[in-house]
Amino acid sequence: MTPRSTSTDQPAASLAEAPMRQARNSAAFWTATGRSRGHEVIRRRGFVAVDGDERAGLRILIQEPDLDPAELAEVNELVRRAVGPVTAEDPYSSTDLNHLGMRNWQMPVMLRLPGPAGEPASDVIRVRRPEDLQAAERVVIDGFELDTFEPYRPGELFPPALLDQPGVDVFVASIDGAPAGACVSVVADGFGSHYWVGTSSAFRSRGAGRAVMLGALAHLADLPATLTSSKLGRPLYESLGYVVASPSTWWSAAS
Repeated sequence: MTPRSTSTDQPAASLAEAPMRQARNSAAFWTATGRSRGHEVIRRRGFVAVDGDERAGLRILIQEPDLDPAELAEVNELVRRAVGPVTAEDPYSSTDLNHLGMRNWQMPVMLRLPGPAGEPASDVIRVRRPEDLQAAERVVIDGFELDTFEPYRPGELFPPALLDQPGVDVFVASIDGAPAGACVSVVADGFGSHYWVGTSSAFRSRGAGRAVMLGALAHLADLPATLTSSKLGRPLYESLGYVVASPSTWWSAAS
């Protein structure tokens, strides 16, 4: 991939630093989410954790490749006493949590350098109204099959206060006038990233995911961006200019 030029007031982007950038952006996103939900946010040198309820669960974001014994012991205790599902992300793939009995898998951290992405083929809006935020919420719950958020409670996954968090935006793509795709974009420390890029089951394979990504990228054209990709999502992201930087290890346990 040929590097694009960047403005002098933006940080340089490289594949080597992508895991760290993704770690920091994920921490910013989940901190914003936790605050908007009223959940406890725990910040340490080596990790950030958002300790939620029995439906939202516990989210752990590894921030450094070298957790010290005290930090690892605290992660162990957080997982042990979690009241809901547990998800941990390690963009460095350096922290061993096998002893906690959680399943694990890997997904690539990907990097996109600044530059235009093109126009979406469907209507895409940046969410401002409560009804549009609920539409995005329903798309994500459906698309990701988030059973822990069923039965549906408006504002539980995406509280209205999320839109007031610095750097956080939610986007919705529509097809035939109906909400079809959704995602969240986060800008922190001069880098962007994307979360919950999902398509409603009723609109799969109709371009909703591409449309909502293009709509979100239009607001990040001057910034480098990272994301963590599923196997199914990787071809889409590669077509939008993302390249694989490194494997990220994820861990999860049901409630």
